[in-house]
Amino acid sequence: MCCVPLMDHLAMCGAVMNRHFSLGLFAITLVTIAAIPSGSVAQGESLKDQLVGTWIYVSSTAKRDDGSNVPRPSLQGAVTYTGDGRFHFIVTRTDAPKYASGDLARPSPDEAMAIASGGSIAYTGTYTVDENSKTIHVSIETSTFPNLVGAPNQRRIITSITADEMKFTNPRTLAGLTLEIVWKRAK
Repeated sequence: MCCVPLMDHLAMCGAVMNRHFSLGLFAITLVTIAAIPSGSVAQGESLKDQLVGTWIYVSSTAKRDDGSNVPRPSLQGAVTYTGDGRFHFIVTRTDAPKYASGDLARPSPDEAMAIASGGSIAYTGTYTVDENSKTIHVSIETSTFPNLVGAPNQRRIITSITADEMKFTNPRTLAGLTLEIVWKRAK
C-alpha cells in the first residue's frame, strides 16, 4: 500500500515537470520572436507603411517609347514619404557647377542653363497608395519645374520594396520617358 502513494507522487511530479518544460519552451519562443528584427516580419505591413520614411537615390535608367536608352547624368537626392500622405522629392546633378558670384540670384547664363536643363529638380505634394496595383499616385503642388504642378496621372509603380531598398517605375514623364529608379532607405 505504501507503493501506491509513491507512484501517484511520481506521476504528479512528471505532470508538474511537463508543465514547467512547456512553460519554459513557451517563454523561449516568446523571447526569440521578440528578438527578430522588425524588417524580417515586414510582410504583414501595408505597402504605405513600408513606404513611409526617407529614401536615398541610388541610380536610375530612362527609356524612350521605342525602348532606346537615354543617358542619365550622375545624380544624388532623396524622397521622403510621411505617414499623413505628404511627400518631398529632390535630385540634383553631382557635377552641378558652383555659381562664380556666390549669389543664388545671379548665376551666369551657363550656370543657370546647367541647373535648368536637368541639373536639379524638386517637388512636393500629397500622395496615396493603391495597395492592389502597388502604385503611388502623387499630386504635385510645388515644383522647380512648374509644368509638373497639377500634371495629371502622376504615378510611380513599385516593382520591389524591402526594409532597405525600393525600386519604382515612373511609366511616363512629361518628356515621354519611362524612368526606373532605385532607392535605399536612409539610416
